[in-house]
Parts: sequence; structure tokens; C-alpha cells
Amino acid sequence: MQLGKGKKEAPLEKTEIVEIFSSAASSGDFEGKKILVIVPDTTRSAPMNELFPIFFDSVNRLVRKIDVMIALGTHPEMPEDQILRHLGIPEADRSTNYADVRFFNHQWKNKDDLASIGAISEDEMEEISRGLLREKVEVTINKKIFDYDVLVIIGPTFPHEVVGFSGGNKYFFPGISGKEMIDSFHWLGALITNPVINGTKYTPVREVIDRAAAMIPREKRCFSLVVKNHRVHGIYFGAPEEAFSAAADLSRELNIVFKKQPFQKVLSCAPEMYSDLWTAGKCMYKIEPVVADGGELIIYAPHIKQVSQTHGAEIEKIGYHVRDYFVKQWEKFRHVGGGVLAHSTHVRGIGKFKKGKELPRIQVTLATQIPEEICRKINLGYRDPKTINVEEWVNREDEGILYVPEAGEILYRLENDPFRH
Repeated sequence: MQLGKGKKEAPLEKTEIVEIFSSAASSGDFEGKKILVIVPDTTRSAPMNELFPIFFDSVNRLVRKIDVMIALGTHPEMPEDQILRHLGIPEADRSTNYADVRFFNHQWKNKDDLASIGAISEDEMEEISRGLLREKVEVTINKKIFDYDVLVIIGPTFPHEVVGFSGGNKYFFPGISGKEMIDSFHWLGALITNPVINGTKYTPVREVIDRAAAMIPREKRCFSLVVKNHRVHGIYFGAPEEAFSAAADLSRELNIVFKKQPFQKVLSCAPEMYSDLWTAGKCMYKIEPVVADGGELIIYAPHIKQVSQTHGAEIEKIGYHVRDYFVKQWEKFRHVGGGVLAHSTHVRGIGKFKKGKELPRIQVTLATQIPEEICRKINLGYRDPKTINVEEWVNREDEGILYVPEAGEILYRLENDPFRH
């Protein structure tokens, strides 16, 4: 680790943040270089509107060129005015201080934007996955990286359902990678299952991502952020692997809540930054471990109108099911992308599939604007959000009822965790 600072008890002061970015700028990593800054979209609650201008002011005088790419993965593109707001750039500054900066959306479907940088062999994938997956994976990435000397990640590290903790090289894969890589490691995470992998620092999926990132023929640096309640508690700078490691340690302390007993009913409220179920599924992923067997989790999101802007049609065809529903009928579903299958199993949760009958561990119900007939079609429960009085859910944990007001980034686990034994 070259430098960094984190505080569990309080957010970093602005002076501390400025000092970290200034010290990084003085490290010699950026001087005279063309740099591509890779940042998350608005589905991650980091105050990029505060941080990016500080970073830009720190390095702009040193670098030959600076551009920005939004690490969308498979999320929808952001128009430039939204990108500017996200990054804290006033419109008046677009044509002055930021006149030479280009802003790119990663386009995962556009093969002309991608380049192959290698492959993970069948044998290597089998070894990394501990025998769960045996397939060769072509490693593709946005080819704009070749126009730059240094790739700079600025993004948060949270507990994550697919990789264990987000951050670090995950901003390359799936952030700016192609479909094959995205599908492969998402399905691997689904095979391991969310309750097992979420909140684990080093996982087979992280190993796959780091292996792929090692193929990138450019210098890589990372500002790995630790965020809680939209406030920055830590910034660690260095190689992506090192910065991620330090950030994950602090994120574990700040972003995992332990409960003594499981809950029969959970109201998991989605913040506005999740615009569809594809992103609001995190309201299930982060809470699933504390829902009792046979219990119900309600994703309460009155603002959500669709399953997925990008993958909706595909999801409506296959629905939401437990992992073994797909594994034991693989010939029927092998044509479906691993990313979509993984999302399906993560939202539905763990369970069994025996003698043609699906046996989910818990009930997952949507309280959104998605119509009841669609909810039934995709194998989820339905509840009219107008029938829910949020106040009736508050302060009832001793009754086995849990209210999570802003779900999606804080992981809930049991102190005596049955999924980790």
C-alpha cells in the first residue's frame, strides 16, 4: 500500500481527503501520463461529486491527458449531463476547466469497442473455481484503455453478492469488460451462492477477476473508497489489489451488521438510486442471510416500474428461481447468459429443486409498480405498495420483524451464521 487513511469512528474530513489525493498526485505515477479514470455509475453511493473534482485538481496540472469512463458493466448508459452532475462538474466548467476531458460510457454489447487480452483456460478455471466450473473464458475489455498510459480507478468497496466485496479490479471486470467474462464469473458466484460468498474478502470469483486484470497491459492504480451513509470513511491508494485489500478490511467493520436471531418478516426498502429490480435486487442479497427459514422478505420500492431496462425480456422468459432449478435442468437453460441466471438465483435466494418441484428457503415479494401478473409470471410474490405503512414495521425486531430503511449496501448476517459452517 502506497498511502491511505481510514477511520471507523468518523468520516474523513475534507482536508484529509485532499491530502490523500495530493500525496497520490506527488507519487510520480501520473506525471506526463495520459490517464483514463474509471468510476462507477449512480448505483453506488459514493460522493463522486465531491471526490472527482478534488482528484482532478490534484493531477490535472501534471498529466498530458485525462478522460473518464463510466464502469457500467451491463447497466444503462448515462447521458453527459447526468455524468457531469454525478462527477460534480458545473455546466459552466464543462467548456473551461474540463474542456479537453472526454466522458465515455462503457458499451458491453458493442464488440467493436472490445479487445481480447487473453484467456483463462478450462484447467485454470476448474482449479480456481474448486471444480465448480470448467470452461475457457475469453478475457475482453474496452479497447479505449490502449489509448492511455495509466488506468485509474476511483470507487467504493462494499460487501458484494457475486465477488464477496466489490472494488479494486472489479471496476475492470465487469465494469468495462465484455459479456463472456461477465457471464462466467457471475455464474460462478451464483454456484457458490450469495449467503456463502457475500462479505468474504477473498473468493474464487475475486481470484478470477484478479487473474484477468493481470492481463491488462497498462499501469493500474486505484483509489479504493470505504463509504457508509454516503460519507467517506477511508481512501486507500495503490495497485488495485493492495488498495482493495485495505478497503475491504475497513468495509467489513463498517458495512456488515450482525444480528442474534433470524427474522420472519423483513421490509427491505430500496433507495431511489436503484431504478429497476436488476439493481434493487441488492435489497434481497444483503438481507437474505438473516431471514428465517420460511420467512418473507419484501422489496419495498414504490418508484420501480420495471424488472430490468437492459435484461427485462430475458428475465421474464426464465423467471426467478433457486440455483438448482437451473443446474438440474441445464440443457434447458445453458443458452441463457450467466449474468442473467446469476441475478435470477440471487433475487430468489437459496433453496432446493427435487423431483421437479422448486423449494425456495424463503418467500420474496415485490411491493413496486411492477404489475401483479408480471410478478406471478416471474415467480415472485406481489403486494400493492399502497397497502404498506412503513411506520408499522419500525422497532419490532423483538417480534421477529426487521425494517431496513435504505437497503442494498449494508450486509446483514447472523452472529451464529449457518451459511458459514
